[in-house]
Amino acid sequence: MAYFDLEEQEQISAIKAWWRQYGRLVLGLAAAVVLSIAAVQGWRYYHDRQAAQASELYHALEQAVEKSDTAAAQESAARLMEQYPSTAYASMAALLAARLSFEADDAKSAEARLRWVLERNRDPEMTDFARLRLAGLLLDQKRYPEALTLLEQKHGEAFAGRYADLKGDILFAQGNVAEARAAYREALERIESNNPLRGLVEMKLDA
Repeated sequence: MAYFDLEEQEQISAIKAWWRQYGRLVLGLAAAVVLSIAAVQGWRYYHDRQAAQASELYHALEQAVEKSDTAAAQESAARLMEQYPSTAYASMAALLAARLSFEADDAKSAEARLRWVLERNRDPEMTDFARLRLAGLLLDQKRYPEALTLLEQKHGEAFAGRYADLKGDILFAQGNVAEARAAYREALERIESNNPLRGLVEMKLDA
């Protein structure tokens, strides 16, 4: 019995010695884990709250557009871009605001909105769409080299046909008929057979 008591004492002494040596490290690691978990949960809460608030504001923007209240729509878009720039709603609002500005013959504001999307947005497809819109805007302003530079940037396959089609429009506007024809042919190769855009591109090519 005394043997086991002695063995237990030795084990307790060993544990105490180990704790004296490593106790602070263990407590520090435990605290770090707890703080990390709390930080992750806090970030998720903040992110979810930001997304919910941005969603409500974007809904107000859509309602303003339905009522043809351009001023209110632009105000909502500006608030989204300023207060929730990291959300997808902000980029969608900027694209919608760019369209409204273009329809109001405010090309300068439309361009600013589109460039904001290109600088802040992280969704590849939305970036491709914004770049396509901006290139079309630059075409209208006869800023051909800038427009072509945008279209030559890497983009997703889903936009390949539309990029090639717009490239053909720009080249044709510059008087580069042969290159425009090649771009339209590429567009036809990339556009799905059931896409209505094919008919328009074929008309351009025939012309």
